[in-house]
Amino acid sequence: MPELRQNIITREWVIIATERARRPDEFVRPKKTITPVPAFDPGCPFCPGNESMSSAETYRIPEGEGWKVRVVGNKFPALSREGDRVRRIDGVYRSMSGVGFHEVVVEHRRHDLSPALYSVEDLAKVIRVYRQRYMEMRKDPRVEAIIVFKNHGESAGTSLAHPHSQITATPIVPTQVRHRMDEAIRFFDETGECVFCTTLRRELADGIRIVASTDSFVAFIPFAALSPFHLWIFPVRHCSSFDEIEEYEITDLAATLRTVLGKLYHGLNNPDYNFSIRSIPAREGQREFFHWYLTVIPRIVRTAGFEIGSGMYINTTLPEESARFLRDVLPE
Repeated sequence: MPELRQNIITREWVIIATERARRPDEFVRPKKTITPVPAFDPGCPFCPGNESMSSAETYRIPEGEGWKVRVVGNKFPALSREGDRVRRIDGVYRSMSGVGFHEVVVEHRRHDLSPALYSVEDLAKVIRVYRQRYMEMRKDPRVEAIIVFKNHGESAGTSLAHPHSQITATPIVPTQVRHRMDEAIRFFDETGECVFCTTLRRELADGIRIVASTDSFVAFIPFAALSPFHLWIFPVRHCSSFDEIEEYEITDLAATLRTVLGKLYHGLNNPDYNFSIRSIPAREGQREFFHWYLTVIPRIVRTAGFEIGSGMYINTTLPEESARFLRDVLPE
């Protein structure tokens, strides 16, 4: 019989469709013969030597006379760095000036690499850049929320092959972020505990949905995962804001994320995916009720009419079986 599960953190319900469940290995992408991607593309604005083709640089990790990681403005930004935050109210209509930040993190000099194939140190450098830009954007009084995210693959929304991720800073707190804060506060008021810490303790105790772990981070598939192989990476140390991550934790996060992405890369033949860092709003400080984390969502199923009409997802794999499948994959 199908089972409905509720995610205690988001309060979202998901249908685990056991009667139409698919084995985890059925989601492995078929291998295709494709044209090899070159290590350097003369037409790519993110390749070294083509820096003049991209928008203004805001930050870099240097390497000799060049760079290791580079941050530039998005060529087609969703938000403008210039201007005041102005709210307008006209009866039922609400609007605001679109000020904020929209930056691109060029993660590596090589055009042909996937993060699953980075060294741990290369991935740690990218995370350090995330932290630096996050801290800088948080200083701007117009900024209310900062979202770090990566689109990998066409179905995940990427338009350029060169490995990159993005950081946006918005002048409002998105509804989804506010909703999760409200649920975290509700849980804390009822129990006196952080719902994220409570979830992590239970997942570690159960063990059946754990995919990988280090001293500082645990990667697992949630009990009520919305889609196949949907993963969360939680810091073990309670911390509300991503930019408060410590240096030793950056190395551990890089190792954990590389393991997770490597398992997806080798186990499912490099699926498209999105990852994002979920953190407390920029104007908030350290809070007992909130815990930042990173989520990875492989794009191996499509959102259809039921999900759009109900806001509830159907997951055709058991989270426990997906976790076991990934545990057995040995990233190279």
